Amino acid sequence: MARTWSLIVRNVVFTLVVPGLGGVWAPWRLAAHDGHSPAVTAWEAAPVIAAGAALYVWCVWNFAAVGRGTPGLWDAPTRVVVAGPHRRVRNPIYISALLVVLGEAWLWTSLRVLAYAGAMAVFFHLFVIGYEEPRLERRFGDSYREYRNAVPRWIPRRGRVALRRGRPGGRAHSHGSGNGRTHRHGAAGVPRRKFVA
Repeated sequence: MARTWSLIVRNVVFTLVVPGLGGVWAPWRLAAHDGHSPAVTAWEAAPVIAAGAALYVWCVWNFAAVGRGTPGLWDAPTRVVVAGPHRRVRNPIYISALLVVLGEAWLWTSLRVLAYAGAMAVFFHLFVIGYEEPRLERRFGDSYREYRNAVPRWIPRRGRVALRRGRPGGRAHSHGSGNGRTHRHGAAGVPRRKFVA
């Protein structure tokens, strides 16, 4: 029970610090003029923001429930997670952040926030191809390459993606977010050496 509460607290703290500052506080400050709160000009943007927030919560839930960790690189899951949205796209957390910020740009009709979202998109792409993917490939080798080939980086694939299993009874999970740590277990929790995403 203590471990579960620790996991909840760590994910809440991560959410408040990273998405909270980068996805809420920074856009709010950019959209504010002369110390005044940004005016809402397009309420129809609210569903976009809600969709991004819901996608983020889904991903964090999978990181906690399946991987027993957080999205933070310093507190990554103890196993790779190929579950939920990660079966259709490799980087859904980054997509969720962009949806929220783009929705905020629309909500406040703010070119500053729109430019911020563009900068975020460029940074995310460069970070993924320059750091996360090479790190995962070094860690998991052919297994990660198979996952990378089966699941697109940014554009979600329709339908279920068939992921191969390792040894009989062994199943691997991958989240494709650069955690660099994994446990491979069979049906009885016995560690397995082979990882196939």
